[in-house]
Amino acid sequence: MIFSVALLSKRRTYLLKSLQLDLWLAARNVLRQRRRSGVAVAAVGFGIVALLLAGGFIDFIFFAMREDAIHSHLGHVRMAKPGYHAKGLADPFAYLLPAQDPALESMKGEPGMTLVAQRLSFTGLVSTGDSSLSCIGEGVEPAKEEKLSKMLLIEQGEPLSESDPKGIIVGQGLAQNLGVKPGDNLIVMATTAAGGINAIEGKVRGLFSTPTKAYDDVAIRIPLAMSRNLLKVDGSHVWIGLLDETERTDAAVRALRSASDGASFEVIPWLDLADFYRKTVELFTRQVAVVKFIIAVIIVLSISNTLTMSVMERTSEIGTSMALGMRRGRILRQFVFEGMVIGMLGGTAGVVIGLALAWSISSVGIPMPPPPGMARGFTAEIHVGVALLRDALLIALGTTLVASLLPAIRASRLNIVDALRTSR
Repeated sequence: MIFSVALLSKRRTYLLKSLQLDLWLAARNVLRQRRRSGVAVAAVGFGIVALLLAGGFIDFIFFAMREDAIHSHLGHVRMAKPGYHAKGLADPFAYLLPAQDPALESMKGEPGMTLVAQRLSFTGLVSTGDSSLSCIGEGVEPAKEEKLSKMLLIEQGEPLSESDPKGIIVGQGLAQNLGVKPGDNLIVMATTAAGGINAIEGKVRGLFSTPTKAYDDVAIRIPLAMSRNLLKVDGSHVWIGLLDETERTDAAVRALRSASDGASFEVIPWLDLADFYRKTVELFTRQVAVVKFIIAVIIVLSISNTLTMSVMERTSEIGTSMALGMRRGRILRQFVFEGMVIGMLGGTAGVVIGLALAWSISSVGIPMPPPPGMARGFTAEIHVGVALLRDALLIALGTTLVASLLPAIRASRLNIVDALRTSR
């Protein structure tokens, strides 16, 4: 038994030393053929740089769209009556939440929750002089909306204020159609919970814009108390929670669902309501997959060609090695290691250059025009995350490993006599 253990230990030591020697020889062979190896390393590095820049740009688009959706109107977590988001537009007064409730206090006490705001939505008419237009209105808490609606920009005038209970802010497109400006009086009409018509008069405090132009063309926002007075209700439609980190959304949703009664409240993460974001992510993710495939094909062809030429030039050397007793498996392993060394060198160089370019480009910014349906352009950056770096290195190593297999198999299957005759 002791003899078997000692023999096994010696075999492992021998194998480890053999692998180290083969890796060292592979590195020497790569450095010996500097021009050809340099071209292969450059091909791998170029592919990795292209992947990091393209993937980093798309990752930034995902990040920007996510934050726009969260800080425009969705928040991180929403609580509402079950069915409100599916059927609430047809009968909004059937889904009112109370102004005060233990579930609301529980939501405020959730770890990582920075604020919880109430909103009351309505549709109605806005009038000034002889002009009247339909609108989508929201009653909001002015003090909290400054943090919650960071993507809502006041283009003219001032935002809502707790000190001005009759203040109104109007979407830029709607204000242009109505011909109103800050300081003008505006009448808002809506259907009450009892089925009647009610109207209130307020003063335009400011004109706002959001990333979505279609919303700006029909939207107004008023203080929550003013909206309750307009609709003659006491409550709100949704409670919107904002977390300190978006990554905590799933944990917060699970905790709130376990603490609340599912028949009285439903807890909805922002992602379930961001349909445009989800579809955009799906589309761009497939495009990145195509880019990865193209880069992998380029690397495979480049490395395969390099190692095939190396096998042809070193046929006599391979024959001599096998004539001296080197096993075919070790020949195969050496060529596979050469491909892996090229992959490691190219992948490392590509990551370093890609990160440097990403930082340089992001420090300057990429001016982008307004996307379709959006109200304003933006300055893009390149975000290279850990996952993208991991994928890039895996592609560099995986593709070079695959590319080296066929030339390595060819080298290991050479006939010794024919190989020795090649140089003659």
